[in-house]
Amino acid sequence: MAAKRTDIVIEKIIASCDGNLHGALEALLLVNEHLEAELYRLYAAVSLADQMDRQPKTVH
Repeated sequence: MAAKRTDIVIEKIIASCDGNLHGALEALLLVNEHLEAELYRLYAAVSLADQMDRQPKTVH
């Protein structure tokens, strides 16, 4: 059943690019690059928060 849903999504992506397979692949690659950059930013934010939690707390 999941394969059928995947096929439907693939067909919709290709259709949204007017049947241009190259355009559909390019669009997917761009989306993937965007998501990878977002993950990088999230990992960096989590790492920074973790480092801040490990710093000794002082009262001034």
